[in-house]
Amino acid sequence: MATSIGDLLDTLTAPGELYEKLADNTVICHACGHRCRIRDGRRGICQVRFNKGGELRVPYGYVAALQSDPIEKKPFFHVLPSAKALTFGMLGCDFHCGYCQNWLTSQAMRDPAADVSANYIRKITPQEMTRLAQRTKASVVVSSYNEPLITSEWAAAIFKEAKQAGLMCAYVSNGNNTPEVMEYLAPYLSAYKVDLKCMSDKNYRKLGGVLQNTLDGIKRAHERGLWVEVVTLTIPGFNDSNEELWDAARFLAGVSRDIPWHVTAFHKDYKMTDPDNTDAKTLLRAAEIGREAGLRYVYAGNLPGQVGEYEDTFCPECSHRLIRRRGYVILGYQITGDGKCPSCGAKVAGLWHNDPAQVVLNGLGMPLPVY
Repeated sequence: MATSIGDLLDTLTAPGELYEKLADNTVICHACGHRCRIRDGRRGICQVRFNKGGELRVPYGYVAALQSDPIEKKPFFHVLPSAKALTFGMLGCDFHCGYCQNWLTSQAMRDPAADVSANYIRKITPQEMTRLAQRTKASVVVSSYNEPLITSEWAAAIFKEAKQAGLMCAYVSNGNNTPEVMEYLAPYLSAYKVDLKCMSDKNYRKLGGVLQNTLDGIKRAHERGLWVEVVTLTIPGFNDSNEELWDAARFLAGVSRDIPWHVTAFHKDYKMTDPDNTDAKTLLRAAEIGREAGLRYVYAGNLPGQVGEYEDTFCPECSHRLIRRRGYVILGYQITGDGKCPSCGAKVAGLWHNDPAQVVLNGLGMPLPVY
């Protein structure tokens, strides 16, 4: 009988698929860029993938967070605007960011302060998840809240059912992926949001990651044809220098000028309480750098009503306002059913509704006029 949250989670596992066996019952996990070499009886850095008798056991059959959100909250601004996204998460993470807003779930296996009880755990099947998405009128199923890469076998089981039901599937990730996990997820994923946390490898390692792994992960997702959006939480004194913002913007523009870059506001959370909260002036400076670097779609987030045009989407050719937003709410939508600007006919990068009438205005269930 399970006596702790860790014991309970160990019962909610299945044989992994993203690993290779070595001699002496050792395994190498391929779910994330750490590529943990795990001996029998030991765990990976994430603490939720473990070696039992030469078999990698992985999280399966439960959720610790489950909510229907506007897809803009992920944030995806170029994926089915105003659509509902049924978003689920488990426990554990391969990073240990000191400012994590989801630290209760992501750090539950690492930080004693994250006192997660069994009440957080909801046993569920992929079929039940898909039915729940349909009942909540979600168009997208998203793995988020903790790091989805480390629970990819469970996500794939859910996504398989969701895709068969005509739903889109997406990851909200730190980007610390591998070729193996992206190949594994390829039949299911359509969109992939990455947190590019900074452009300093020293600071990345403080968070538990490696900068180059995330840069490679962004390239890899884009090269696989996934729709990629990138978020940089802009933290005063940590990653908000002009030099670092330019480095991030130039990197993204070098991958694709069509990648939306969201520069978002930090607020004191978890263990990072020293820096000031990010102000609108800093976000506007970061957004202007992104635009000057050649990115076609740059957004400033978390401070609705304070960042002017950087909440909205404009045509990259004629600057016609295509989507007007405030926070997560769509106030106006003028992208045609074939994904073009109604003013000049230019293609607008993204995954758009085939029928613009599906876009909901103000979240009140009122369809927007068709342009």
